[in-house]
Amino acid sequence: MKKLSILFICATFFQLSAQEYYFPERNTQWQETAAKEAGINPNILNEVIAFAKANEYSGSRDLRIAILEGFKREPFHEILGPTKKRGGPAGMILKNGKLVAQWGDTKRVDMTFSVTKSFLSTVAGLAIDKKLIATVDDTVGRYVWDGTFNGQHNSQITWRHLLQQNSAWQGILWGGKDWADRPPREGGLDDWQYASPKTPGTVMEYNDVRVNVLSYSLLQVWRKPLPQVLKEELMDKIGASTTWRWHGYKDAWAEVDGIKMKSVTGGGHSGAGIFISAEDMARFGLLFLNDGVWNNERLLSSQWIQDAIEPSTPNVNYGFMWWLNKQGPRHWKGVGEDVYYAAGFGGNFIIIDRTHDLVVVTRWLEPSKVGEFMEKLSKAL
Repeated sequence: MKKLSILFICATFFQLSAQEYYFPERNTQWQETAAKEAGINPNILNEVIAFAKANEYSGSRDLRIAILEGFKREPFHEILGPTKKRGGPAGMILKNGKLVAQWGDTKRVDMTFSVTKSFLSTVAGLAIDKKLIATVDDTVGRYVWDGTFNGQHNSQITWRHLLQQNSAWQGILWGGKDWADRPPREGGLDDWQYASPKTPGTVMEYNDVRVNVLSYSLLQVWRKPLPQVLKEELMDKIGASTTWRWHGYKDAWAEVDGIKMKSVTGGGHSGAGIFISAEDMARFGLLFLNDGVWNNERLLSSQWIQDAIEPSTPNVNYGFMWWLNKQGPRHWKGVGEDVYYAAGFGGNFIIIDRTHDLVVVTRWLEPSKVGEFMEKLSKAL
């Protein structure tokens, strides 16, 4: 009898804990809570917002210009997908799902660059949850047999390697050469182009061509466009608006089961990627804050989220396309190590703070200032 009572109390506690989170319905006014009620110092919070507004990303608001300037070191770099002029600084801070603060136009749809990677890895998580992929340690060549993973080197690559950006995949996809993407600042391009490939799983190399190989591979697994997968399996269920889009390069078409489908990108440094509002980004962050459950419906397995934010062997600050605030080169001083985040060119961030039940979205914040921004916010808690 005592054991049943304990179980009842535990079940009641977890039910109450789940009810603490607020999940906004689609097309409704986001419920707000005062900073003091959320345990946040309102004076410091005002300073945090002022800091975000005062430290706008220094690149051009015409993102075509910003992209070409930002990646001019890359040989053969060109715009291959759509771009869009951006708005000004914007952001949201949620506590238990409720809105504590916002600034700028949070409904405006803008490019989000490599924040797209965290959405892409989530599509992989959905495939794992549905058993379309047996395990992340399967070689991708078991699922994609069209030559993309042929050869002694590429045949070793697993889904884990692609998700952690340490695959060292070699080849050309949609006109992009793996060796020409983000070449090292030291040494000649010939040394980079003709260097022996790294062993998969040993060295992280931030590389959009290889990320796009992951996207293409997931298209083969799902056998339908990934934007459709994301919409049906996740975004509609979390009440996201109908304004977000996921683009690919102009020539990135693949035939699947006799149907021509666009293979989308995992970033925007040659254009394309996810174009989305801060509010829809915040909904995505809230799903992760609540361990994959939205309003009592599990959409992502807890195991997947746990795996996605596990540090990779080559880089303690990187999981499955989520950045981790562990002690390492990308650690934010004064900010908890359980914080993890999606990050994109130009200062786009979705930040999850599990200790304080916070989701933070910032847009067009100078990237070098985000650590200071979060340190200031931590002091307000």
